[in-house]
Amino acid sequence: MKDFGKLTDRLQNAAQARQAMLQKLKALPGPNDPETIALREKQRLVAEARETRKAERQAAKELAAREQAEREAIAAAEAAAQAQRDAEEKVVRQAALAIEQKAARDAAYAARKKRKK
Repeated sequence: MKDFGKLTDRLQNAAQARQAMLQKLKALPGPNDPETIALREKQRLVAEARETRKAERQAAKELAAREQAEREAIAAAEAAAQAQRDAEEKVVRQAALAIEQKAARDAAYAARKKRKK
């Protein structure tokens, strides 16, 4: 019978706990209570502020990305212009070298011709 007494005590304690939870739930303010309305309004304002900050961060991030893309585009354009100048200088140097070599060949040919005469 000792076990039976423990079971009834546990059942009674569980019933009391359920009753206490029910009383606690009933004591909460209803949805039309001024405190609840004020709390919901405060939560709404906090959520709006959070969304505003999120939008500002996103706008700043997009602006930074655009600025970075512009800097990269400018750097790429400068690199392409430099490569174009280098290529042009190389062509000019090669043309000058070809002219110098031709002049040297012509001079050597003229000297040989002069010696033969």
